[in-house]
Amino acid sequence: MISVSKLTYSYPGADGPAVMDLEFEIEGGEVFGFLGPSGAGKSTTQNILIGLLQGYEGDVGVMGRSLHEWGPEYFEHVGVSFEFPNHYEKLSALENLEFFGSLYSGEMEDPGRLLELVGLGDDADTRVSSFSKGMKHRLNFARSLLNRPRLWFLDEPTAGLDPVNARRVRDIVRERQDEGITTFLTTHDMAVADELCDRVGFIVDGRVEVIDAPRALKLQHGRRVLRIEYTGAVGGGETAAEAEFELDGLANDDAFHRLLHEHRVETMHSQETTLEEVFLEVTGRRLE
Repeated sequence: MISVSKLTYSYPGADGPAVMDLEFEIEGGEVFGFLGPSGAGKSTTQNILIGLLQGYEGDVGVMGRSLHEWGPEYFEHVGVSFEFPNHYEKLSALENLEFFGSLYSGEMEDPGRLLELVGLGDDADTRVSSFSKGMKHRLNFARSLLNRPRLWFLDEPTAGLDPVNARRVRDIVRERQDEGITTFLTTHDMAVADELCDRVGFIVDGRVEVIDAPRALKLQHGRRVLRIEYTGAVGGGETAAEAEFELDGLANDDAFHRLLHEHRVETMHSQETTLEEVFLEVTGRRLE
């Protein structure tokens, strides 16, 4: 769906490139997470792929064609949900979707159905000026689906949402993936990236450092250790204690078996790492 080779872009007057020699591919139907600290080059890359930034170096192919070969018809196939919504606040939610839907020439999703999908069905005729930040964010999310996009760009899709609506948004992303939509997702929320993304790419200082599946990265950078919290006997009483055992050879570890037989086990966890810890280890930078 997307092929990027030697992608480099410099803003006018900047000391150096915002992104340099980026190389990655995204398969059709994949949810691809593009992760990194502020200023790392995420937005620049996303804006190039959306078609908002021109004058880049390198090759970008989208949906089987060079991005340079696409004209205005490109936007018939692309949906975008930015982190900061932009609506006509004097119009209602339904009027906003109907207006933006009129800009497309192809078959549209039903605006009312989309509002129901994001939990705004009862607010369809309410002016957007009275919406909360979270409601505006959900309206923006709904708008990105109007044209039934083949390629979907999501920027912080759950930012500012309560747990119920954040779950609703994540479920919609998975449902759309089942329908074949390809998603390019940028976020600082590692839980969202871990749950939704088939693969993630970490970018820092304009360069992609690593690309892989979240599970593969966590296994690669995690510790092969089992940590057990248990109740141990001390001076005639009991106190909390913990021990660690190497996963390799665990079945034949006598100390591990003694602990299980002689003590009450409270918790038992293998020491997987997190995506944020992987990012810190790979790049030396913390997500912000």
